[in-house]
Amino acid sequence: MPHATVNGVSLYYEVHGRGEPLLLIAGQGRDHRSWDFVRDDFAATHQVIVFDHRGTGLSDKPREPAYSTRGFAADTIALLDHLGIERAHAYGISMGGRICQWLGIDHSDRIGALVLGCTTPGNAHGVPRPPEVDQHMANRPESLESAVQFLVEQMVSTGFAAKHPEYVRSIEDRYRNPIPEYARKLHYLASEGHDTWDLLPKIAAPTLVIHGDSDFINPSPNAQLLADRIPGAELHIVPGGRHGYFVEFREEASRAVIDFLRRHPIGASEA
Repeated sequence: MPHATVNGVSLYYEVHGRGEPLLLIAGQGRDHRSWDFVRDDFAATHQVIVFDHRGTGLSDKPREPAYSTRGFAADTIALLDHLGIERAHAYGISMGGRICQWLGIDHSDRIGALVLGCTTPGNAHGVPRPPEVDQHMANRPESLESAVQFLVEQMVSTGFAAKHPEYVRSIEDRYRNPIPEYARKLHYLASEGHDTWDLLPKIAAPTLVIHGDSDFINPSPNAQLLADRIPGAELHIVPGGRHGYFVEFREEASRAVIDFLRRHPIGASEA
């Protein structure tokens, strides 16, 4: 299994497809399997890189130093170095979108286009999630059943879940094989501590902000905040989409992202 040593830790990664490199960056406490339901949409046109953040999956899970979204971005660039990739597009969901913001701010010379999915600029300036949802996010539910029910309801509609038991099973597997509790807390604190508001106008990469309009984990008004704050950013709202818009509305969402990347090739961004 391929691993890269980056910034003192070993990260698991996979590479799929051919074409311009595209990083698919998972969210808080998640690993490369977050992209399993849609990865091949992008691998048909791009060289897709998926990986496990420190603290998740098959990667190392150090207790210190403290995790941060800026630090996760540095890990991502170090992974590109390991792979010998000079520039790549980046698409992140949830905390992965927060990581992408830092990629655009700190590493503009390494990034082609950015796609910020179901994410926010941080709690200081973003639109907060409802208190009951925040409580679930901060504390692991007591039972497997309640944990799965909560996350499925936040990610997709009841109708989609009923028609796609394989998606529900993927959520169950996540809770049956959790990351260590200390790593879960470190990821939570990293995401909650994110704040790029003052620096967002520095992002020069072509940027697409994409969000479901029925998302309560990261409420959809955050998408407009990001699009307004990042120069030239495009905004795509997925009607009916929850936090898992990219799975439930796969055809629309993947098509929108692939079209955006096609219109902003890496060669053009280097010019």
